[in-house]
Formats: sequence, C-alpha cells, structure tokens
Amino acid sequence: MKKVLMGLVVMTAMISCNTKEEEGPIVVTPEQFHTSVDKVIEIMVHDIFSPPVASRIFAYPNIAAYEIISLQNEDYLSLEGQVTDLTSIPKPEVNLPINYQVAALVAHMELSKRLIFSEDRMEAFRDSLYGIWETKNAATFNASKTYGLKVAEHIGTWMSKDNYAQTRTMPKFTVNAEDPNRWQPTPPAYMDGIEPHWNKIRPFVIDSAQQFKPTPPPTFSMEEDSDFYRELKEVYDVGQKITETGDQSEEIEIAKFWDCNPYVSVTRGHLMFATKKITPGAHWIGITKISCKKTDSDFDKTIFAYTKTSLAIADAFISCWDEKYRSNLIRPETLINEHIDDNWKPVLQTPPFPEYTSGHSVVSGAASTALTSIFGNNFAFDDDTETAYGLPVRSFTSFNQAADEAAISRMYGGIHYRVAIEVGLKQGRDLGDFIVNHLKMTAKKEMVSIQK
Repeated sequence: MKKVLMGLVVMTAMISCNTKEEEGPIVVTPEQFHTSVDKVIEIMVHDIFSPPVASRIFAYPNIAAYEIISLQNEDYLSLEGQVTDLTSIPKPEVNLPINYQVAALVAHMELSKRLIFSEDRMEAFRDSLYGIWETKNAATFNASKTYGLKVAEHIGTWMSKDNYAQTRTMPKFTVNAEDPNRWQPTPPAYMDGIEPHWNKIRPFVIDSAQQFKPTPPPTFSMEEDSDFYRELKEVYDVGQKITETGDQSEEIEIAKFWDCNPYVSVTRGHLMFATKKITPGAHWIGITKISCKKTDSDFDKTIFAYTKTSLAIADAFISCWDEKYRSNLIRPETLINEHIDDNWKPVLQTPPFPEYTSGHSVVSGAASTALTSIFGNNFAFDDDTETAYGLPVRSFTSFNQAADEAAISRMYGGIHYRVAIEVGLKQGRDLGDFIVNHLKMTAKKEMVSIQK
C-alpha cells in the first residue's frame, strides 16, 4: 500500500513539473506578425479589393497593433493626437498578466477580419495561434486576448467614422462622353470608374485630400505641336518600340513586375474571366516585410515599420484619387485607338479610373520615403514580392530607386503619360516627407528621408 501511495505521489509530482514546464511566457515572433499580414494580403487578393480600399485594410489593423506596443515600449510614441481624430486606447487593468505583443497581434487579426469579406479564412489562422498561446499559458493568453479585443473595438469605433460607409451609397461616376479629354471606360471590360468619392475618406496624417494637389496636366489638344499630343505620342512610340523587341525586353519585364492590377479581365472567345494579383500598396507592404527581415527587426520595430508605411500609402491614395477625379483625364489607350492606331494595345491592361496622376507613382513615392526614414537611404534589397505570380526577383540599391522604376513602369505598360508619372512621383514624395516630418513615432531620431 505504501508503494502504491508513493507511486501516486511521484506521478503527481511529475505531472506538476511537466505542467510548470509547459506554462511560461508566451513568445510572439516577428514572423507571426508577417504571417498575419501575408494572410490579409492573400485574402484581399481572393476577395478582389480595389487599391484604395486595400490601403485602408492595411492601415487600421497596423495602427491598433502599434498603439498597444507603444504602451510598454518607451522607444515608440503613441499616435494619439497625431493621426486625425485618434484618441487614447483603453488602458489595461493593473496586475493582469498581459503580454502586449499577443494583444497587439490579437487586435491586428480582429480588425483585419472585420475589413475583409472571407472572414473564415482569417478566423482559421487566428484560431491556430490562439490554440498555441492558450496551451502555453492560459492566464496570460486570456488576459492578453481580452485586452487586444478591447483595443480593436476602440479602433473599430474610430474607423467607422472615416466616411467609408457613406461613400458606399454615393452615386457612380458619370462619364462625360461629349468632352474629348474626359476619361472613358477602357477595354476589355469597360468597367465603371472605381472609388470616385475616395477623396471624402478621412485622411490619417495629411490635413486634407487637397493638401498636395499637383499642378494640372498639359492642356488637352490633338494638335501635333502641342505638349499634350507629344505626351500621347511618346506613350505610343515607347509601346511600339518595346513590343517590337519582344516579351524579354527589360521594359516589358519592368512593366509586368510592377503591374499590381488586382483585377485583370481576360477574354477568350465568348468567355471572360479575371486573374487576380496584389495591389500597388500590397507590393510596398511586401517590401516592408523584406526590409524588416533583412535587418532582423524585432516584433515591435516590425509593427512600427508596417504602421508608418501603411499610413503613407493610405494618405497617398486619398491624395491621388482626389486629383484623378478632379482632372478626370482620358487614358492614352482611348486616344491612341481613336486618333493614331486602332489596333494598338498597351502592354498592361488599363485600370478603370482616370489617368492623372499615376497612382503607382504617388504611392511609390510616399511608401519609399517612409521606408527610407526607417531603414536608410542606401538600403539594398532583393524584391521577391511578385514571385508568387511567376515573376522573377528584382534587385534595388534603395527604396527610391525602386519607386523610380515602379513609376516609369506605367509608361512602359502604356497606361500613363510621362507627366502623370513625374508629377505623381513628386506628389507622393512631398506627401511622404510631410508624414515623416510630422509624425513623431519614436523617441530616437529617425533617419532623414527627404529626396528632392
């Protein structure tokens, strides 16, 4: 009997020891946050979000995560009072075993789930992490989860007041077919202009959608000695030249690498279907991931980098779309087919919104400026963002070089005039400089980003 009792005591002690070994601090890795962002991008591609809407999906979850980590990391400063209408997040209850990094990732996943359509896909990823964390330390997990969801609710309430819901019920864009310089829907799908009211979305850091209003495009004229006609003819001539050299030309490779059109209509006989890709903002979010991993950034700095970059991207879309539907400029494809060559087709499919300024240029200018402020002016990297779509890795010596290439890719693709590219790049960089200079996100001095 004594032996049996002694055996039970030993077994109980062993179980107790094993339980203690299993319980302990929950370690959250940067890779888990990268995976959460990747999952959001994967779902956005599946759900087909337009580029402006996708930028909003990135911004809010990152802000929620950032505000949580800024509570316990003195290197990072809250965005309260710096981002429009953002108020202080709820403070955690004292004496609770909260892991702020777990809470940050919980908030990120919860807000991401609210912003996409295929919620079940996000829930499956979330639940897999929840299972790991709860097994590791149930008390810490539950306290952290509760707090993360509380912050997500706070950010969600703020998010709901950005005028997005109201823009869903505003009228479609009206095409003015009588005015020869106004945008017309383009083949093959002839889709309506997307997000004509995006300039009504509440900005994050910039004062208003009009703050970085660019110079207007050249006066419309089909006279061959006019500035506008020269812009048009250059698009045609460049397209003719690079297509004659074949699909292996450097210009075509660049155009396809930076295509980032989330919805490309493909027509085969009587069948029409869509191929799906990431948006321009998602490409720069991918570059953010590459940069964080190359520098072995810890969890908190990873969130900081994503947040700052996504804020620049989101405001860049608001600024760019404000100009697109103000100038309402016709695309090169329409005019070339009408006046120069009715058989001409651009290398890339023309996206369904007005031409000026180039969205890729504005967004790339802003994102590259934000990233330069974090990682430096001469940050070389290999961009493998597009390998999932069968495109090779491209290498860059700096974020600015990548932005320059992204911008000119739109000329090679046959979908933008040069002036829309050059003015758009300046618009984006000016906006990015404003964000870098006005946001105080770190207690330490950040790197200089301004490039004139």
